Amino acid sequence: MSNLMSQLAETTAFIQSKVNSKAEIGIILGSGLGNLSSEIKVEVSIPYSEIPYFPVSTVEGHGGSLILGELSGKKVWVMSGRFHFYEGYTPQQVTYPVRAMHLLGVKTLLLSNAAGGVNPAFSVGDLMVITDHISLFVVNPLLGKNEEALGTRFPDMSEPYSKELVAKAMMIANSNGIQLKQGVYTGVTGPTFETRAEYKMIHALGGDAVGMSTVQENIVAVHCGMKVFATSVITDLGIREEENIITHEEVLQAAKDAEPKLTLLFKELIKGL
Repeated sequence: MSNLMSQLAETTAFIQSKVNSKAEIGIILGSGLGNLSSEIKVEVSIPYSEIPYFPVSTVEGHGGSLILGELSGKKVWVMSGRFHFYEGYTPQQVTYPVRAMHLLGVKTLLLSNAAGGVNPAFSVGDLMVITDHISLFVVNPLLGKNEEALGTRFPDMSEPYSKELVAKAMMIANSNGIQLKQGVYTGVTGPTFETRAEYKMIHALGGDAVGMSTVQENIVAVHCGMKVFATSVITDLGIREEENIITHEEVLQAAKDAEPKLTLLFKELIKGL
């Protein structure tokens, strides 16, 4: 057994020793979006610091617990707080919890993030369902020896985000009066926000939003055979020409303001899984 698989075995054994239930749905909550966890009927909450080989969140707006509970009548694993490459973690550490959730039985992964608007038609507070992503600016987490027990050496990425789940989300949004955009998410390393020239380049490449997470998690989830759904909250608009200084505090506030819509969307989507 490889070192990675040995570590994952220890991690999942520890988690399973704390719970009496299984869940096939996983959720990872992004910056300022942790309050969805308050909607969950919590069965157990495990601090990341107690879980073998788990990193620990270091960013304001991110919680630090793995939660097992019930949402919309379904059992779910929820990561209240995620990890980022810019915190100094390797891509393998960033995505380690995704692999752990896979081994715990998760088949569908829902992701959320706060993102900068690149599409000029977007406004602060918009929700964008991710239909595809550009991963050229982040380190691929599958570099190195492939773990055949987790997935194939060359995973297909023609449908990184489930078209079926995107269609369901659009129907839910229409039924509840939520304006839901669709678009391409561009992953970058951070922690700096993008320059004006970088926003223009990302727009020229076909990106509609840009952020510092999600892409590596998605790649590993697809490698593991999961269905993935992801939504960005547009928290700033760096594509605009006028002077605008972006701060993390403003990003958190915009995410908080949009959270009720995202919570409704996730709850209804989970109900139909």
